[in-house]
Amino acid sequence: MTQETMTIRQMCDAFGVTPRTLRFYESKELLFPLRDGQKRLFTRRDRARLKLILRGKKFGINLEELRQLLDLYDRGDQQQSQLEASYAVGQKRLGEMKRQRAALDAAIADLTDQLKWGEEMLTSMRAPRSAAE
Repeated sequence: MTQETMTIRQMCDAFGVTPRTLRFYESKELLFPLRDGQKRLFTRRDRARLKLILRGKKFGINLEELRQLLDLYDRGDQQQSQLEASYAVGQKRLGEMKRQRAALDAAIADLTDQLKWGEEMLTSMRAPRSAAE
């Protein structure tokens, strides 16, 4: 990926996304491909932005937050504002993920207990009944 621009097909192949996804990100002002007639040409900057978008999505960061973080790149402060904001968003998201994991762990434990109870009940119901019954 050392070439200056890539076509939509090349971007899709390189990043495992669909043309529809790239057009959607363009409509949300996350990517800004060059135009050559109907043809979209994605620059190195677009590739870097897409890489950050996909990483942010993996972490559950919404597209508006990602757009705002990406827009901080051009502040002229050697990306300090972008890094600080990204760090804050990442810390917040990590806290949310840990709370979700705790809730999921509790739900798993509860369901495990319920299934164990159900298994014991089924086992007792299937046990041969004594002659006294």
